[in-house]
Amino acid sequence: MKQIILGTAGHIDHGKTTLIKALTGIDTDRLKEEKLKGITIELGFAWLDLPNQQRVGIVDVPGHEKFVKNMVAGATGIDLVALIIAADEGVMPQTREHLEICRLLGVTHGLVALTKIDLVDEEWLQLVIEDVKSFLKGTFLQGSPVVPVSSVTGQGLPEFIESLLTVYAMVPKRRSTGLLRLPVDRVFTMKGFGTVVTGSLVSGKVRVGETVMIYPSGIESKVRGIQVHNQPVAEATAGVRTAINFQGLERRAINRGDVVGRAGTLKPSYMIDVMLEYLSSNKKPLRNRCRVRFHTGTSEIFGYSILLDRDELKPGEETVVQFRLEAPVSVVKDDRFVIRSYSPVRTIGGGRILNPIAGKHKRFKGNIVADLMRLANGTTGEIVSYYLKESGLRGVRFSDLILMTNLAASELEKELQKLLSEKAIIQVDREDRIFIHRTVFDGLCENVLQILKAYHKENPLRPGMPRETLNARLPRKLSPRLLNVLLQELSRSNRVVQEKDTIRLSGFRIALEANQKDIRRKIEQVYLQSGLQPPYFKELAESIGKDSAHIRDVFVHMLDEGVLVKVKDGLYFHIDVIEKLRKRLISYLKDNGEISTPEFKELTGVTRKYMIPLLEYFDATKLTIRVGDVRRLL
Repeated sequence: MKQIILGTAGHIDHGKTTLIKALTGIDTDRLKEEKLKGITIELGFAWLDLPNQQRVGIVDVPGHEKFVKNMVAGATGIDLVALIIAADEGVMPQTREHLEICRLLGVTHGLVALTKIDLVDEEWLQLVIEDVKSFLKGTFLQGSPVVPVSSVTGQGLPEFIESLLTVYAMVPKRRSTGLLRLPVDRVFTMKGFGTVVTGSLVSGKVRVGETVMIYPSGIESKVRGIQVHNQPVAEATAGVRTAINFQGLERRAINRGDVVGRAGTLKPSYMIDVMLEYLSSNKKPLRNRCRVRFHTGTSEIFGYSILLDRDELKPGEETVVQFRLEAPVSVVKDDRFVIRSYSPVRTIGGGRILNPIAGKHKRFKGNIVADLMRLANGTTGEIVSYYLKESGLRGVRFSDLILMTNLAASELEKELQKLLSEKAIIQVDREDRIFIHRTVFDGLCENVLQILKAYHKENPLRPGMPRETLNARLPRKLSPRLLNVLLQELSRSNRVVQEKDTIRLSGFRIALEANQKDIRRKIEQVYLQSGLQPPYFKELAESIGKDSAHIRDVFVHMLDEGVLVKVKDGLYFHIDVIEKLRKRLISYLKDNGEISTPEFKELTGVTRKYMIPLLEYFDATKLTIRVGDVRRLL
């Protein structure tokens, strides 16, 4: 069953609310102030049953220029528009502005109700009809039905419903990504129920009992009840006017402009990239960093227009623009928006969102506009590739790609699998489903190889670079999972070798020069001869009589080889000396069961300076365990 929402549009006092009441019996003016002044101030809601047994939701909008922001909020999510024009006045300023807003918001179907025909004669009516048809030329309503009606006498109402049924059949079924999104246009409390919100369910479905999230605040609440056209339902689907009653949610926690969704599916952002059409009716160009009123969904947010490739946008021109907002919005690619001037307030442009969670762009940088144009006109593969290239080493999560592409999860999955099979992208995190572009990944591989090459040159006697040191030297520190994928790829292609936490180029081998071999021989001789009473490093350098920097390089190399063993900071022993002592200690403990500190001193013949570090070393290497004042075999 196709669900659609009809929205009204038109100048103040042209009979929008009266027509809705005549068609449905519902008075959409509910405020006391509206009754007293006789004008619509806030959004009103009703429904109409068509002859095909289909119920159409209706959003009635205010016509006064002061309340155009409310009109924009009401126009969000409508599938077709009824443009209301009074026969006694004809086309007026808000007629033009409302029609322009509907076009900017992507409405493509509708009809015209020529109201108050009971106040004019037939000749005048025919003149107005011709004038209206002329006005509609070049708009999305060109060729749409123009139906003369009187809400007072009822004349023309059956014909209006018949024309509405014809237009209804032309409206395509609403495409949905499955992403729950309900932009909130009204919030109130009901005694015994608590907080209630209403809105047009633009995509997805919502069920009683499920937990949802309010964006951009991130507050979660449970759905206590749902109503569609004043009837309780267990579930509401895209394309219907919906009221949701929340469990335990305070009234002040949610406002018009917020969006009801599921946790983790939307992402608030202060910056968005858009395709902006600057209306030809504007008198002045739009300048860079011009402060505007940004309308999307049911929200109005102040922000600045950042022109990326020029200093001003002339009337009638269209280009890619970044908006930097003063409050975050939660939107999806291809959502529509309208901008109005800060002061005096009037509609100046609009368009569609290209990147709902954009990064900050530098103006006049490279081919940034051309790249962003691909988001407007490119294939799905090109759009996904753009986002992955743009994200660099951060990569993009699957959940974010849904927002960035406006694809259903199944469609996006299919595209990603295609790109993976072509090896155009890499999945670097299977749990969080993060992807990066192959060119970014290849660039990272080359960066690692260059870092290792430089490290080997600086440290020719080190067996390789510690893993964490490598990560720290990259332009951006990688997550453990991305680093694993990177090193696995380099190992599989035999470009690097991993040995525990050490990484080296596959072709790298330690090769001591003649003077280094001499230093190595002398160091080893010193440690073998000194046995269990070796020198400290400073003493070692003095005894060899060489440059301490050269000695240190060879010394570290011998530690890496395992020829020397670190017992504690500054205290090192030859491996052969340690192994000989280990065997003697094991033999002693097997014969005696335990050894005291004085007994160990007698066994080794060394002073406390060496004795205590050696005892603690054997404890640390799990050979012995201390029990009171003695050691036993572990």
